[in-house]
Parts: sequence; structure tokens; C-alpha cells
Amino acid sequence: MRLLFDQNLPPRLTRTLADVYPDSVHVREVSLREADDGVIWEYAKQNGFTIVSKDSDFQQMSLLYGWPPKFIWLRVGNCSVQAIEGLLREYSAIIHRFGVDESVAHLMLP
Repeated sequence: MRLLFDQNLPPRLTRTLADVYPDSVHVREVSLREADDGVIWEYAKQNGFTIVSKDSDFQQMSLLYGWPPKFIWLRVGNCSVQAIEGLLREYSAIIHRFGVDESVAHLMLP
């Protein structure tokens, strides 16, 4: 499963989680640092990524447009990079099942 990490998440997650989510990228790595949500949504859709963000706007887009792309909403508030990494590792089996489940467009953690 390829994840596209939104601007509100640390860019180093792509490195620290490469063993669990290979080929994932941060929006900064694909020149979308200042892009609005619609542009990020379209990029993810066209390139086979699942968006990961703390931004609830993507959840609303998911409800409105369905998928692709899929969306993972991290409802964690301000926390350390290690906490976010730990969460994505802890829920990796659920996240990977979500990625192939054609009946679900978004996933909220925790």
C-alpha cells in the first residue's frame, strides 16, 4: 500500500515506515507542499496513493466523492513523530486490509 502523507505530517515518515509502507511519499517530495486539498486528492487518485492526514477536509471529500483515492484520517492532535509512526505500525494490518476493501473509502485512527 502506497501512502501519501499530507503536509501536516512529518516528511521523515516515508523513511521510518518504508519497511511497512514501501513507495510511500510525502507531499513535499512530489512538489505539492503548498497545494490545496483538491490538487492533493487528484494526485493521489491519478497515482494510486492512499492519503494520510490529520485534516478532516479529506474525510468530507471521501464522503462526497468516494474512492479512489482512499483516505486515512489520523485523529491524534499534536503528538510526536514517534507516536504517529507507532500508530501506523500498530494498525498496519488493519490499514493493509482497508487498502483492498472495496466497500470502504476512509479509515479513522484511533
